[in-house]
Amino acid sequence: MRELTYYVALSLDGFIASPGGEFDAFLAEGDHMGPLWERYRGTAPTALARSVGLEVEDGPFDTVVMGWNTYGVGLPDHHLADPYQHLRQIVFTRSHVAPAGSDGVTFTDADPVETVRALKQEEGRGIWLCGGGALAAELADEIDRLALKINPVLLGGGVPLFGQRPYAPSAWTREHTRAFESGVVLAEYARS
Repeated sequence: MRELTYYVALSLDGFIASPGGEFDAFLAEGDHMGPLWERYRGTAPTALARSVGLEVEDGPFDTVVMGWNTYGVGLPDHHLADPYQHLRQIVFTRSHVAPAGSDGVTFTDADPVETVRALKQEEGRGIWLCGGGALAAELADEIDRLALKINPVLLGGGVPLFGQRPYAPSAWTREHTRAFESGVVLAEYARS
C-alpha cells in the first residue's frame, strides 16, 4: 500500500508559512540543499528544478496533494499553474476554479480523507502532502510519515504545521535525523 508523507519546511516555532502564506524566511541555500534533493528528488516545481539542472525523475513520490493556498503561491506572478508536471497533482478546493494553464492539475472538492485512502490503494510510489496546515489537520490520521525540514528561524505567527487540529495525541517513531551546518535539521518520523 502507498504511503502519505508530509514533507514540508517549518520554523522552530512550528509554522510552515508566514501569515500571508509566504515561505521566503526559510533557507534556500546551504549544505542541506543537495542531500535533501537527493533524498526527496522531484519536490520542486518542474520548470524551476530543470532551470537549475536538477533531475525530477525517480523520486520517492509520483503524486502530490495540496490545498488551494499552497497551490496558489505560484499564481499569478510566478506563472506556475501546472507546477509539478512530473507528478500527478491534486488540489483540494471548495471555491476556486482551475486557472488557465493548469491542464495537468486535478482540482477537487471531494473529501480529502476519502481521496487519500483511494490513492493509497492504487499502484505506484509515495504520495506527497505538500501543504498546507489546514489540509494536514484534516489528513492527520492518514499521514504515514513526517519529513520535517526544520529551519533555524522563528516566525512568531503564520500557518501552523497542523492548522487548528484539535487536541488528539498520536505517537510517532523517529526514523532519521540529520543536522546541517546551515542550521536546517531534517527530522523524519513514522507513525507508531
